[in-house]
Amino acid sequence: MFLKQLTVFLENREGRLESVTDLLAKNDINIACLALADTSEYGVLRLVVSDPDRAKAILKEEGYSSRLTEVLGVRLQQVPGSVSKLTKVLAAENINIEYMYTLSSSKEFGSMILKVSDIEKAYEAVKNAGMELVDPQAAYSL
Repeated sequence: MFLKQLTVFLENREGRLESVTDLLAKNDINIACLALADTSEYGVLRLVVSDPDRAKAILKEEGYSSRLTEVLGVRLQQVPGSVSKLTKVLAAENINIEYMYTLSSSKEFGSMILKVSDIEKAYEAVKNAGMELVDPQAAYSL
Protein backbone atom coordinates (compact mmCIF):
# COMPACT_ATOMS: atom_id res chain seq x y z
CA MET A 1 0.00 0.00 0.00
CA PHE A 2 2.67 2.56 1.03
CA LEU A 3 6.28 2.78 -0.06
CA LYS A 4 9.18 2.73 2.38
CA GLN A 5 11.52 5.63 1.83
CA LEU A 6 15.00 5.51 3.31
CA THR A 7 16.20 8.86 4.69
CA VAL A 8 19.91 9.25 5.43
CA PHE A 9 21.38 12.21 7.28
CA LEU A 10 24.79 13.21 5.96
CA GLU A 11 27.44 15.71 6.87
CA ASN A 12 27.66 18.24 4.05
CA ARG A 13 31.19 17.43 3.00
CA GLU A 14 32.92 15.94 0.02
CA GLY A 15 32.59 12.18 -0.45
CA ARG A 16 29.68 11.49 1.92
CA LEU A 17 27.10 10.89 -0.84
CA GLU A 18 29.57 8.73 -2.74
CA SER A 19 30.23 6.60 0.34
CA VAL A 20 26.51 5.88 0.84
CA THR A 21 25.86 5.04 -2.81
CA ASP A 22 28.99 2.86 -2.91
CA LEU A 23 27.96 1.01 0.25
CA LEU A 24 24.52 0.26 -1.22
CA ALA A 25 26.04 -0.86 -4.53
CA LYS A 26 28.51 -3.19 -2.81
CA ASN A 27 25.57 -4.79 -1.00
CA ASP A 28 23.56 -5.25 -4.22
CA ILE A 29 20.89 -2.70 -3.27
CA ASN A 30 19.50 -0.78 -6.23
CA ILE A 31 18.56 2.88 -5.97
CA ALA A 32 15.27 3.41 -7.82
CA CYS A 33 15.34 7.17 -7.16
CA LEU A 34 16.75 9.74 -4.79
CA ALA A 35 16.41 13.34 -3.75
CA LEU A 36 19.08 15.31 -1.94
CA ALA A 37 18.54 18.52 0.01
CA ASP A 38 21.24 20.35 1.87
CA THR A 39 22.07 23.13 4.25
CA SER A 40 25.52 24.49 4.98
CA GLU A 41 26.19 21.75 7.55
CA TYR A 42 24.20 18.64 6.62
CA GLY A 43 22.29 16.94 3.86
CA VAL A 44 19.10 14.92 3.81
CA LEU A 45 19.22 12.07 1.31
CA ARG A 46 15.86 10.45 0.51
CA LEU A 47 15.89 7.20 -1.44
CA VAL A 48 13.59 4.48 -2.71
CA VAL A 49 15.71 1.34 -2.84
CA SER A 50 15.23 -2.31 -3.72
CA ASP A 51 15.43 -3.51 -0.10
CA PRO A 52 14.75 -0.64 2.32
CA ASP A 53 14.93 -2.65 5.56
CA ARG A 54 18.24 -4.26 4.65
CA ALA A 55 19.65 -0.94 3.40
CA LYS A 56 18.81 0.73 6.72
CA ALA A 57 20.49 -2.09 8.66
CA ILE A 58 23.63 -1.90 6.50
CA LEU A 59 23.85 1.86 6.91
CA LYS A 60 23.38 1.56 10.67
CA GLU A 61 26.25 -0.95 10.84
CA GLU A 62 28.44 1.63 9.10
CA GLY A 63 27.47 4.42 11.48
CA TYR A 64 25.00 6.34 9.35
CA SER A 65 21.93 7.92 10.89
CA SER A 66 18.87 6.89 8.87
CA ARG A 67 15.19 6.10 9.16
CA LEU A 68 12.37 4.58 7.15
CA THR A 69 9.34 6.70 6.34
CA GLU A 70 6.06 5.72 4.68
CA VAL A 71 5.37 7.69 1.50
CA LEU A 72 2.90 7.49 -1.38
CA GLY A 73 3.81 6.74 -4.96
CA VAL A 74 1.32 8.13 -7.47
CA ARG A 75 1.42 7.40 -11.20
CA LEU A 76 0.48 10.34 -13.41
CA GLN A 77 -0.06 10.74 -17.13
CA GLN A 78 2.55 12.91 -18.81
CA VAL A 79 0.10 15.62 -19.84
CA PRO A 80 -0.28 19.23 -18.71
CA GLY A 81 -2.31 19.44 -15.51
CA SER A 82 -1.57 16.01 -14.04
CA VAL A 83 0.44 17.34 -11.11
CA SER A 84 -2.10 20.11 -10.64
CA LYS A 85 -4.90 17.53 -10.44
CA LEU A 86 -2.98 15.62 -7.77
CA THR A 87 -2.31 18.71 -5.69
CA LYS A 88 -5.95 19.80 -5.98
CA VAL A 89 -7.20 16.39 -4.82
CA LEU A 90 -5.01 16.60 -1.73
CA ALA A 91 -5.74 20.28 -1.05
CA ALA A 92 -9.48 19.59 -1.19
CA GLU A 93 -8.98 17.17 1.72
CA ASN A 94 -6.75 19.59 3.64
CA ILE A 95 -3.74 17.31 3.21
CA ASN A 96 -0.39 19.07 3.27
CA ILE A 97 2.35 17.92 0.89
CA GLU A 98 5.54 18.10 2.93
CA TYR A 99 7.72 17.25 -0.08
CA MET A 100 7.59 15.38 -3.36
CA TYR A 101 10.01 14.18 -6.01
CA THR A 102 10.01 12.03 -9.14
CA LEU A 103 10.18 8.25 -8.86
CA SER A 104 10.19 7.46 -12.57
CA SER A 105 9.25 8.95 -15.87
CA SER A 106 8.53 7.87 -19.41
CA LYS A 107 6.94 9.55 -22.39
CA GLU A 108 3.45 8.47 -21.27
CA PHE A 109 3.63 8.34 -17.47
CA GLY A 110 5.55 9.70 -14.54
CA SER A 111 5.43 8.63 -10.91
CA MET A 112 5.79 10.94 -7.95
CA ILE A 113 6.83 10.20 -4.37
CA LEU A 114 4.89 12.24 -1.81
CA LYS A 115 5.35 12.74 1.92
CA VAL A 116 2.04 14.04 3.20
CA SER A 117 0.54 15.13 6.51
CA ASP A 118 -2.01 12.27 6.58
CA ILE A 119 -0.98 9.29 4.48
CA GLU A 120 -4.13 7.22 5.07
CA LYS A 121 -6.41 10.10 4.08
CA ALA A 122 -4.21 10.92 1.07
CA TYR A 123 -4.27 7.29 -0.06
CA GLU A 124 -8.08 7.27 -0.02
CA ALA A 125 -8.35 10.68 -1.72
CA VAL A 126 -6.03 9.64 -4.55
CA LYS A 127 -7.85 6.32 -5.03
CA ASN A 128 -11.27 8.01 -4.97
CA ALA A 129 -10.07 10.48 -7.62
CA GLY A 130 -9.32 7.55 -9.92
CA MET A 131 -5.58 8.07 -9.79
CA GLU A 132 -3.22 5.10 -9.79
CA LEU A 133 -0.98 4.35 -6.82
CA VAL A 134 2.43 2.79 -7.35
CA ASP A 135 2.77 -0.76 -6.05
CA PRO A 136 5.65 -0.90 -3.55
CA GLN A 137 7.24 -3.99 -5.10
CA ALA A 138 7.11 -2.36 -8.54
CA ALA A 139 8.83 0.75 -7.17
CA TYR A 140 11.54 -1.25 -5.40
CA SER A 141 12.32 -3.14 -8.59
CA LEU A 142 12.81 -0.12 -10.87
